[in-house]
Amino acid sequence: MLTADIEAHALRDSARVAIRSGTEVLQYGELIRKVDRFVDSLRGAGVDSRHTVASLCDNRIEVLLLYYAMGKIGGTFISINQSLTAPEVAYILGHAEVSLLLHDERMELVAKKAAEDQDTVQVTTFEELIAAGSTSQVSTIGQMADNFMVAYTSGSTGRPKAVAFDQRSEVAGNRSLIEMWGMTPSDITLVALPLGFMYGLSTAASMTLQAGGEVVLLRRFHPREVLEALISHKATVFHGVPTMFAMMLEYAEQNSVEVDLSFMRLLVSAGAPLSRELCARFEAKFGKRIDDYYGLTEVRPVFGRYWNDSSPVPASAIGKAAPGVIVRIVDSNGNDVEQGETGEILVRAPSTTRGYFKNPELTESVFTGDGLLKTGDLGYRDTDGYYHLTGRIKDIIIRGGANIAPAEVEETIESHPDAKAVAVIGVPDEKFGQIVVAYVVPRECNHASEDEVREFCKGRLADFKVPAQIIWSEELPLGITGKVDKKALLARWSECHV
Repeated sequence: MLTADIEAHALRDSARVAIRSGTEVLQYGELIRKVDRFVDSLRGAGVDSRHTVASLCDNRIEVLLLYYAMGKIGGTFISINQSLTAPEVAYILGHAEVSLLLHDERMELVAKKAAEDQDTVQVTTFEELIAAGSTSQVSTIGQMADNFMVAYTSGSTGRPKAVAFDQRSEVAGNRSLIEMWGMTPSDITLVALPLGFMYGLSTAASMTLQAGGEVVLLRRFHPREVLEALISHKATVFHGVPTMFAMMLEYAEQNSVEVDLSFMRLLVSAGAPLSRELCARFEAKFGKRIDDYYGLTEVRPVFGRYWNDSSPVPASAIGKAAPGVIVRIVDSNGNDVEQGETGEILVRAPSTTRGYFKNPELTESVFTGDGLLKTGDLGYRDTDGYYHLTGRIKDIIIRGGANIAPAEVEETIESHPDAKAVAVIGVPDEKFGQIVVAYVVPRECNHASEDEVREFCKGRLADFKVPAQIIWSEELPLGITGKVDKKALLARWSECHV
């Protein structure tokens, strides 16, 4: 069961701090008691293992209490991204057949608007749920639902995918991460990632609690607040996306802030490619290396650096396979490629999705006959066991029959001293089918010309990979996960080239 490890930690040391959020502090013993009170209140609201309960709010302790409470009840839990609009939330409520939606004050209007045409959805606040109470017995645990948690992806095209997991996979995924990262009860993890995503909820928060460590939960991400909290709480672990680390670095540079993070044990980046240039600047400024980590909503953990491996990870590598992970790399015909040869990465990890909720066709299409998931990512394994990612199958730019990985071009341009951020896309071309276009955010208003950047690329890339256009831009459009929205970039380019 999901709560088994934290209950064991509470028995061993009930006074150990489990979660801090603002002025609120929960010890492990109190955490278990509050989870049980949540179970009691949910049962009082008519919730059992047949029901799905969702949260829609900024980061707060109650999201974790609800997560564990639904684990005890045996029902289904959904943590909804608080950046979604009412129509987007309404789709999730209907598709997942949500019975109860819990929200905070900031998300009240969105929650009520989303549920106004959903007759079966009860909408309330966490405070109102707890205040209502119940006389039911906490010990009454029903048959567990097949799906403990459903995570809705950002849905860059069409409707979002509903990725389903059972409790066993949540526990197994956390256990693999604990082993890979060497997590212990002495660790303090600062969580500023949204709990509306599995990276924040599972990989960062519940993983730390399963290890018996302490979670310091921030309401939301702000570079100044994160840096201050890392220092004040003496955090040992922090997880983020590259955008977060770039914003922390930019804040410190622009405000002449000196922060030494060398006391930290682990800084983890995932969710998007992490440039070597950002890593080097971050380490020079803060005295701490960022470790790359790879996992998908559907399958985690996959690749990363082991805590006790002192050998340096090659500059272009993402890490080694996490404990319990099975990996195959195949060509377009599904045949295994030779070591060092690029192909599509197929994986089965300790936490692998049961499939896509209400979409058996999509589920069948992403799994191989031996139960491995097709990631859609291209990469290779070197002789030392390190894995290298070279791009996405769908992102590959095909220019005159030659394949170009945008990530390779982006990393090259990011090494130019005038480039702050880069996004590369393929655009239609009558002669070549597609050509390469790079959008670049400059560091300063006085920057190199397009021709100068192209010449810079020519010394580092094959001619066919050199961008046909370099477009300087004040900013890059970001999706709700903090990744560059390349669909929006292509639309921007198309508007200017009608």
